[in-house]
Amino acid sequence: MTRLALAFVLLSGTLFSQTPAPQPPRGQMPDLGRPTKDDDKIPPFDFDTYFLGTWTFEWDMPEGPLGPAGRLEGKTVYSALGGGSYQAITEATGPSGKVTIKEVIRYQKGDKTLSREITDSRGYSYSQRGTIGGDLGGAYYIYFESDPVRVNGKPVRLKHSLRLTAPLSYRLGVSVSEDGGPFINYGNPWWRKELK
Repeated sequence: MTRLALAFVLLSGTLFSQTPAPQPPRGQMPDLGRPTKDDDKIPPFDFDTYFLGTWTFEWDMPEGPLGPAGRLEGKTVYSALGGGSYQAITEATGPSGKVTIKEVIRYQKGDKTLSREITDSRGYSYSQRGTIGGDLGGAYYIYFESDPVRVNGKPVRLKHSLRLTAPLSYRLGVSVSEDGGPFINYGNPWWRKELK
């Protein structure tokens, strides 16, 4: 090996060894350094750490009271308003064109409850309240149920179940009841967080 090649190998090794490896995102359950026990406390959910930022999604929807069947895809941006209040703005495109959904979310950390006011550009607005629970594996679950809302002249109720099982993704389960009927599955899309 020539001196020039040897110098290049040594310099490359020095440069690459100084580049820190990116840290993978962590869940909210601290590393206890031991197996979990029955009396371990689940840490309160940290809304800011988990949600703030931009998320992308694709949602295959069936035909129903919220619109025609097809794929709705776009982005949701979560931002803090202060005092336990947050805003989420979703810009998406679906079978009926562009859709904008605006949410104001209030998180009462001590009570483990959330409420949200939602305005959908497809012509309706509604309120939801829910609770958040978790487990020692670091997963959290939020269950929302809406007040009745009129969509196309009929009363509709919505249930949303968010499964926050990973630091960079959550799954949404939606069911819809139209005109007092049974709740029907309306899709189970994933939201994925964009890394900065």
